Amino acid sequence: MGIKKRLPLIITTGVLILLTACSMSPDKQEKNVLKDFDFTKEYQVVTGGDFCYSVEEDKFDHPIDSLAVVVTEDTTIWPRVQANLVLSDIEHKRVTPYLKWYKKNPDYLSRVQQRSARYIFAIVELLEKHDMPTDLALLPIIESAYEPFSYSHGQASGLWQFIPMTAKRFKLQSDWWKDDRRDTLMATESAIKYLSYLHRYFDGDWMHALAAYNAGEGTVRRAINKNKKLKKPTDFWSLSLPKETKAYVPKLIALSTIFNDPDAFEVELLAIADEPYFETVHLDAPLDLAQAATLAETPIEELYYLNPDLNQWATPPKNNYSFHIPADKKATFVEALAKLPKADRIAWKRHTIKSGETLSGIAAQYKSNTTLIREVNQMTSNRILKGQTLMIPTAQDKAIEYSYSQSQRLRAVQARQPRGSKNKLNYKVKSGDSFWSIAKKYQVSVNSLAKWNSKSPKDPLRVGQSLVIWQDKSRKTRKEMIRKIHYKVRSGDSLARISNKFNVSMGDLIKWNDINPKKYIYKGQSLKIFVDVTKISF
Repeated sequence: MGIKKRLPLIITTGVLILLTACSMSPDKQEKNVLKDFDFTKEYQVVTGGDFCYSVEEDKFDHPIDSLAVVVTEDTTIWPRVQANLVLSDIEHKRVTPYLKWYKKNPDYLSRVQQRSARYIFAIVELLEKHDMPTDLALLPIIESAYEPFSYSHGQASGLWQFIPMTAKRFKLQSDWWKDDRRDTLMATESAIKYLSYLHRYFDGDWMHALAAYNAGEGTVRRAINKNKKLKKPTDFWSLSLPKETKAYVPKLIALSTIFNDPDAFEVELLAIADEPYFETVHLDAPLDLAQAATLAETPIEELYYLNPDLNQWATPPKNNYSFHIPADKKATFVEALAKLPKADRIAWKRHTIKSGETLSGIAAQYKSNTTLIREVNQMTSNRILKGQTLMIPTAQDKAIEYSYSQSQRLRAVQARQPRGSKNKLNYKVKSGDSFWSIAKKYQVSVNSLAKWNSKSPKDPLRVGQSLVIWQDKSRKTRKEMIRKIHYKVRSGDSLARISNKFNVSMGDLIKWNDINPKKYIYKGQSLKIFVDVTKISF
């Protein structure tokens, strides 16, 4: 087996630049085989580029790429992975382009292996515990490029890219403090439960199960039923599935094939130790991450990547929170933590309430949380009185020191200048705004606008929210091209027909006019519509 030993990389603090996996362009002679696939937009994340770039162009300048890698002189994790692969012997013409692409781009495989070093031991342990194929340890390469902070246009998050609906199904919760979808162990357990269910649902067919993990079991089941009615084969290769799903399964087969026999593809596997990279310490009180970094003698960036579920500057105010520490630092951390009183684990500020203040406003002022303030001040409601004194838990250091908190990740993404864009606009969301209306107004794509602000186009906007908009300096905004018109409903009109006529979304049409979508519009009704006058004809 080709296993390359790597020296530890120097730990550096970098600007948060979240890119995504690169697109895979097949050779020209193979394009006819994969004519249904769109390789130019194979995989996108909100915090990455609009398109995937070649390996040479995409330097993978993620913070995780500059943190230390586990190095071993003895056993490595890969024999355990190779021992239980179920996809590595599958051969098909639709797998070939991916095999060639990975072989031609060994640097890509090296980077994603490097990123996996923190997590893959824990993932393999859980897969073996549940008697699952170890091909699944390679699935996060396709889902997130092993970048736990990846967030997709479809609102998918974490190594396993759970969308909110599926996360809710598996009780992965999200709040001000944390997002369980990014919790390495919880998300892996949930992914295993889901994949195990899909495997049973599709009668033990792993290819159908994997396709359903990407597209949903309903999509795959309908495709199977359609082929049955047409008396066609129902194997994965014969199904009519979304383009992304058609590519998804062959990618994993290609990875499984290569990792099973790396020498055959001239690929070297990194020497990732077959031992835990992190250990868990159960905290019974919130702990400032800057404080934790000092106690563990570990850079705060490392703690965020071991605990990527955390949104803020501290761990949640809950008993028995599972906090991950580098394995070789656990003893140091536990000993130092035992000497630190609970009251000193986060910083405190005394605040005397002034007239007109609210608890939520005070929490925002100190970048704290109303629930935590209520808890530490033994309050039963959000009601506060002028002159009352509150103890406010706050971050120990400046916000910029917590470089991977939710606010700092957003700040870094918003500061990143896209290629070809020179002019940065700061925009405050107003009542009635949507991604669509803002994008139309400034002549940018909805996906780009969402990506520049680390959002999905499906995410809600709130009044007062700050967005950045990037434009070429030579391009005039379309502010003057958006016109408000009043349209009188005609006989036979419907919301769908009107939205198509004026090239606006039904959602915006409903929002602009405060319409109850369950009720009919009527002839003569006046509707307010914001239209791009360059896109319609009257």
